[in-house]
Amino acid sequence: MSWWAWIIAGAILLGAELAFVNAQFYLVFIGSAAIVVGLVASVTPALASWAQWAIFAVLAIVSMVTFRSRIYHKLRGQVPPVHTGPAGGLITLPVSLAAGESCQAEHGGTFWTVRNDGDTPIPSGTRVRIASVNGLTLLVRPDL
Repeated sequence: MSWWAWIIAGAILLGAELAFVNAQFYLVFIGSAAIVVGLVASVTPALASWAQWAIFAVLAIVSMVTFRSRIYHKLRGQVPPVHTGPAGGLITLPVSLAAGESCQAEHGGTFWTVRNDGDTPIPSGTRVRIASVNGLTLLVRPDL
């Protein structure tokens, strides 16, 4: 294969990686291997076609196995976990709550049954942290 054909094929593969939303980063290594083979073939024009294909295969496989997962995860990053429940949120109590008592309080635009899950009374107006959720009841403790 001509050296320029390798470079064109590599450029097309790199462009395809950019064009597809999530090509999983495989085409970068295949395209890069094709460009490297094109550069090697331009420097050594007597290189046999089978040798070019062998170099291409080895470069593509070795680079993919060695570098793909590290680079892919580094570029994509970790997606932070989605916080969907009320646990960990803060509420201001509208009334005083003795240990184990309940009242109604607003959290996220909805009124919930709120129960003091601690051992001590909580005065009215205190900000409390939602320790857990039990059905439709928020179990709260004073926010320290």
